[in-house]
Amino acid sequence: MTNQFHRIPNMFHSVFVLILLGSCSDSEDTVDTTAVQIVEIPVADKLPQVFVNTNGQEIPDEPKIIAEMSIENKGELTYEGFIGIEIRGQSSQMFPKKQYGFETRDSENEDLDVSLLGLPEEEDWILHAPYSDKSLIRNALIYDLSRDMGRYSSRLVFVELILNNIYDGLYILMEKLKRDKYRIDINKLKSSENEGEDLTGGYILKLDKEDSYDQLNSFTSSIPPPNSTNNQQISFVFDTPDEEDITDEQRNYIKSYINSFETVLNSNQFSDTENGYSKYIDVDSFVDFFILNELSNNVDGYRLSTWLVKDKNELLSIGPIWDFNLAFGNANYCGGGRYDVWAYKFNERCSDDFLQIPFWWNRFMEDPNFKSLLQQRWNTLRNNELSENIILSKIDNYVSLFESSGSGEANFRRWQILGEYVWPNEFIGGSYPEEINYLKDWISNRLIWMDSKINTF
Repeated sequence: MTNQFHRIPNMFHSVFVLILLGSCSDSEDTVDTTAVQIVEIPVADKLPQVFVNTNGQEIPDEPKIIAEMSIENKGELTYEGFIGIEIRGQSSQMFPKKQYGFETRDSENEDLDVSLLGLPEEEDWILHAPYSDKSLIRNALIYDLSRDMGRYSSRLVFVELILNNIYDGLYILMEKLKRDKYRIDINKLKSSENEGEDLTGGYILKLDKEDSYDQLNSFTSSIPPPNSTNNQQISFVFDTPDEEDITDEQRNYIKSYINSFETVLNSNQFSDTENGYSKYIDVDSFVDFFILNELSNNVDGYRLSTWLVKDKNELLSIGPIWDFNLAFGNANYCGGGRYDVWAYKFNERCSDDFLQIPFWWNRFMEDPNFKSLLQQRWNTLRNNELSENIILSKIDNYVSLFESSGSGEANFRRWQILGEYVWPNEFIGGSYPEEINYLKDWISNRLIWMDSKINTF
């Protein structure tokens, strides 16, 4: 099989970082070195190299096309096989640096569970492409912090992508969120399970963008979002089981469960410790979700890329977190660049936005019990996992990795966007160190602000 995969020749890729500023030559196995700047990097310092060969096909939004992939780590071939690959993302598709979703497959084009770069075996993967996030690390940082807090988030490895023999920059190989024993570990709900305990889980719902919402792929909250001005509604999208697999009984069960939770939360007895909203949800998961979205002032928080999980015989939980590339002061709209506003009050700042935040969070903040749990959790984390020193040291570690591997400089030679506005940047640094300093200063200011606000509710 090795001869089927067209990688950059060993004389280059085992010793050098390649920054292609032009196109590859006609030969599939060679690189036009007149278009290459070569920086010598020791093999032991290089990031893992991901080589994808589409055999002349363009990668579409969908459906996935068959391609070949190999991965080299520290000069050693660690994976070689077939994949199905497509462009992924929504607003990010406007950028020239594309991100990809792919499935590992066997020679018969069947899905194949594999371990990539030490990550647990699965078939569904993502190559995330930091672009408007010029720090390159916003998603990695918040996912690492989430796991430090004991909450699962997508595990990841920084890599460099060589697509059809063209160096494409620094990427992040990530786990796609899905029901799996190593990812969202919940019961697999079968189509035959339509009554009793079997009906109680597991379900995954999302608050997210859809091309359209209908009665098959989603259902609508009976309570409108607060402060909205255009008759917006909150839609819950079926993820697992999806619209094609979910039965009528299962659809009705999860709709009824969410409706009961919202009805009680909206009632006068919402804060009752026995019959209030805590009867329906894992409150601790909502506290941690709040902290992660507020720590980063995630402008998409609570209304986009928001996952809800209902396992068998369990309460509704929220998370894992997802998609924070516009967080940490990286959005110039709706207060996204500020460190001194609440993310959960988005509707007050942008009441006409189509995608609004549910009423839940305003209501939680009216409950003394929720606020007490939030204060306790925040102060505990601030002494450990969310201390300023720990967060900033994580950033320093990422930067050191990019410097020693040459991948940071290589990425910005490939994508020359430093000093330029890329939607929706709040800050435009003239250099990578300026982008990192902005991120660090923003986080330091945010921590000070949140300390004062959370402890004085």
